[in-house]
Amino acid sequence: MTLPRLAHALETGALELPKDARLVFLEPTDEFDVSDFDVGDIEVQQNDKPSFDRFEQIGARVAVHVDGPADFVHVSLPRSRDLARGLIAQANDIAKGGVVLVDGAKTDGIDATLKAVKARTDIVGQLSKAHGKLFWFTASDAFADWTLAAPAPVKEGWITQPGVFSADGPDAGSKALVDALPASLKGDGADLGGGWGFLTKFLLALPKVAHVDLVEADHRALSCAKCNLDDPRVSFHWADATVWGAAASLDWVVSNPPFHTSRTPDASIGQAFITSAARLLKPKGQLIIVANRHLPYETTLADSFVQVQELDGDTRFKILHAEQPKSRDRAMRRKRR
Repeated sequence: MTLPRLAHALETGALELPKDARLVFLEPTDEFDVSDFDVGDIEVQQNDKPSFDRFEQIGARVAVHVDGPADFVHVSLPRSRDLARGLIAQANDIAKGGVVLVDGAKTDGIDATLKAVKARTDIVGQLSKAHGKLFWFTASDAFADWTLAAPAPVKEGWITQPGVFSADGPDAGSKALVDALPASLKGDGADLGGGWGFLTKFLLALPKVAHVDLVEADHRALSCAKCNLDDPRVSFHWADATVWGAAASLDWVVSNPPFHTSRTPDASIGQAFITSAARLLKPKGQLIIVANRHLPYETTLADSFVQVQELDGDTRFKILHAEQPKSRDRAMRRKRR
């Protein structure tokens, strides 16, 4: 089990799970072995595709939305306050008189969440461990007004939803990338990590673009993208961008890759996007990405492409342009021999 606070609660006897209990996990951030829980039934709700796939691989029953009833519902606190409240409300609906457990790190606002929940209902138990807290209470109708908001228009009419990246409107990095897009982009391409569709909208406006594959791991963001984009030239893929797609199938790739899954920056995610783009591109294909100035992507680009240059940028962002994926280039040379 890799949910340290829940494991501690069970090991110390602070919390007990009856053998015939139904246990639901909402949006868990950690992979765990379902065999660690000796209960009647377990189901996981997960909107992130890589995590969804990992839970399937370890034998968990997983879905993008889980309904009740359940005896225990465990909520992994997300960074978004609005999404957190929506999940707590959903947990109350699922549990229907059972127990709701809320588990999170201090950096994700667990103390503020505990205070807000305590103002509405009695806390049955709580414990602190691993720089965070786990607390639990009996489900009730005290959280009906916390229901997660549906996709709705924000700035400039874009449709987003609480919990998705840049839920308040277009982020500065994507705007910078849009301004640097060459009008010469043509043929078939992909927007890796396309979110709720901001970049894809502008890609479809380029005169020579024939088709865009929008690839996004967040199921909620992808649902918003489908609301923002009404064009037969776009295909939507709920997928992990680092493994999606057929090799040497695209003329170009554009991306504003994520660089963290928690509050700690992780350049390896963007580097994996670059490697995936090199795999997807045809021999003369090109990649255009935006990145925070401090992120070390240049070495990965140089290892993956023949030509690399900075198209544009400022003190915050850099727009990087790479052409001719090396792996494909070497394969073609060997084939000609």
